[in-house]
Amino acid sequence: MAHKSPSARRAALLVGAVAVLGLPLTACGHGSGASGAPQRVSGTAAPATGDTTPGTAPGTEPGTAPGTSSAPSVGAAPPSGTATSAPGTARHTGGTAAPAASTRCHTSELRASVGRVNPGAGQENFPVVLTNTSGRTCTVRGYPGAAFVDASGRQLGPDPKRSSGTPTTVTLKPGRSAWAGLTFSNPGVSGARTATPAALIVTPPDERDHLTVKWTAGQVPVGGNASSVFLTVFSPGTEP
Repeated sequence: MAHKSPSARRAALLVGAVAVLGLPLTACGHGSGASGAPQRVSGTAAPATGDTTPGTAPGTEPGTAPGTSSAPSVGAAPPSGTATSAPGTARHTGGTAAPAASTRCHTSELRASVGRVNPGAGQENFPVVLTNTSGRTCTVRGYPGAAFVDASGRQLGPDPKRSSGTPTTVTLKPGRSAWAGLTFSNPGVSGARTATPAALIVTPPDERDHLTVKWTAGQVPVGGNASSVFLTVFSPGTEP
């Protein structure tokens, strides 16, 4: 076995010491690169954690999905139960709709006339006619009001009675007419007390104002036996 010189032995010992010292230095460097914290990869979304600590997605708040915000945005719908209206439109303040306009014919829109007599079986029958003189379509329904009056406007006899009948709505376009029957027993047959009216006043259904028609058909019963005058409901047209 060859003996090394003192200088060679010192060189060998120095190399070995360096080698021995290098082992722990290499191990320390490897351990720092393998820490337990997960690495964040650029471009991936942060997890939705339900709080606003760093690392959560922008705008994420408790109970919201990632990337959304609980703050109301411009134009968002208001809370339930809040009424809104677009600019320039009326706001509804109640739950009821505006009532539809009435189609009833008013007295001022009508003209009254009395048609020719239609006698039969001791009866005198006259059509009382209402004609629409307005520029709109309107309706009449039911019975007219009527009374005979003298020249001073005083009523002759009691109010007429209503014959049985089923009221129907009669639609009157401008210029169209409806008629109701005016009937009484012939005074010469019944023996009733009579008078000669100057006019017949006619009130359209559901109206207060009346129309005046000159009466030219002679005597009418105003008292005594069989003196009642009867009215029927309105029907379309000018005569039966």
